[in-house]
Formats: sequence, structure tokens, C-alpha cells
Amino acid sequence: MGRGRAKAKQVKVARQLKYNSGGTDLDRLRDELGVGDSSNDDADDLNDELADRYADYADDYGDDDGGRSSGRR
Repeated sequence: MGRGRAKAKQVKVARQLKYNSGGTDLDRLRDELGVGDSSNDDADDLNDELADRYADYADDYGDDDGGRSSGRR
């Protein structure tokens, strides 16, 4: 016995989390997680560099489907 009050409190907390969780401060969360505010410019530059490097190989193979076709229709 005595579990009723504890269970009622758990149910109350669960309902609050389920229905009243719209006030998340995303900037504070980002700071706590240590996520920088850097842009993806470095990743874009790397992707462009790789695309330029392997563009000649794509011309050699010439398949638009990446060689996945089996020749059957």
C-alpha cells in the first residue's frame, strides 16, 4: 500500500511532459550541447572538390543510373 500517491504523481508529471512541452528553448539547448553555429560551407567546399576530382570517372562510365540496370525492361 502507499503506492497510489506516487503513481498519481508520476501520471501527473507524464501528462505535463506530454501536453505542455512546447516551450523548448532551442538556443539554450544548442549551447548546452556544445553545437557550434558554424555553417556548412566547409562541407559544401569538400563536396565540390570531390565532385570535380571524380567527374572524369563519371564521364567514362556514362550510366545515369549508376550501373544498376540489368539490361532488361
